[in-house]
Amino acid sequence: MAEFVFGPFLLDSTNSRLTREGAEVRLRPLVFRALRVLLEHRDTCVGYDTLVEQVWEGTHIARHTIDVTVAEVRKHLGEYGRWIVHRPKVGYALEVPRSDELVRQGWHYWNQRTRSGCAHAIGCFKRAIGECPSDFRAFEGLSASYLAMAIFGTEAPLETYPRFLDAHEQAVLLGGLRPELRCNRAFGLGVFERRFAEAERELLQTLDDRPALGATYVRLGMLYGVRGGFDLAIDVLTRGRTVDPLLPTLAAADVLVRCWQRDFDAAVALGRQGVELHPYLHVVRVNYGEALECAGRLEDALAQYQVASVIAPDVPWLRALEGACQAKLGRSRDAKSILEGLEALRRTEYVDAHHMAVLLTAMGRPEDAVAELERALAENSAWVYTWAVDPKLDTLRHDPRAQEVMALNVVAAPGI
Repeated sequence: MAEFVFGPFLLDSTNSRLTREGAEVRLRPLVFRALRVLLEHRDTCVGYDTLVEQVWEGTHIARHTIDVTVAEVRKHLGEYGRWIVHRPKVGYALEVPRSDELVRQGWHYWNQRTRSGCAHAIGCFKRAIGECPSDFRAFEGLSASYLAMAIFGTEAPLETYPRFLDAHEQAVLLGGLRPELRCNRAFGLGVFERRFAEAERELLQTLDDRPALGATYVRLGMLYGVRGGFDLAIDVLTRGRTVDPLLPTLAAADVLVRCWQRDFDAAVALGRQGVELHPYLHVVRVNYGEALECAGRLEDALAQYQVASVIAPDVPWLRALEGACQAKLGRSRDAKSILEGLEALRRTEYVDAHHMAVLLTAMGRPEDAVAELERALAENSAWVYTWAVDPKLDTLRHDPRAQEVMALNVVAAPGI
């Protein structure tokens, strides 16, 4: 067998190469051979004699040398080094948890960033926990899925964010506060708790700990953007592109920040590039649509919103943006039909109130829009933290009642 996949790693025997999520992990030849032998005998104890024969090709060496070499393997595997188990006086075994396949499947679903995708991911991670309650990766995936549901507005944040916190805490207890976990917690601090200074500190610490983690640049850039630090935001996102130029959320965030800055021409250009790179990710389509709408290209914006709804039909607020665009185009009947559909859906499912406010504003119903802003605040919508800069709310900013509600987004979120 030429390749071995375990956790986030891929060992390519043919080319003597180990990668972690696509990034190469450089190993000394002896260390590489030791890891390969352990993988060839996965979940089986490999005795010292076998290691000498297959790694050192029969050359007589002390057991201490073997122990030192395996310790080096563990070091390169990082938090996954604990999967290498030592049997005193016998040898070593690489014991990959039975939950490994479920965890990888869960992340595949998570990457869809839709309601159904996250629901499938949660099912996988919960089954993984059932298989191996000590697998920190399953709790990390579970926490990330709840956070994604809350951030992308597919489930009520008042319910999903506390679940994120619980799963996140368990992941930290089992595997330590790794950079990915710190990054997720920091984003939650900013989006759902509006503790911006703490969020910034944690994100900066994450960058120090792992400069190659692309999501950190996205989240720090957005955090600076919602606080009006557009130059800082753009600088961070630019740095992020040098680290991970094909990260989909980076393309989406870049467009949003330019919209918040009111640089709509740049937002449109970046949105076009984003859609070319990531045509099947709805958040990229939506942000491009917003840029087009802000630039006055309503028909083009509507087309992007409609494609996004086709890609992610289980994300209701996409329809609200489509309805708002229809209203601006003078198609009041279409806008009303969408509004009625969302109101009916709301009886059984969560529909983000922020976007309902956007729709009602476009329909010329400011009083109802303000009521939706109040509801968004009460439900701790993921978009509340953007209120100070979101161009979709510009029409409401002159309304004294809306001003009072929007001013409340700086306080700690409800239920935290």
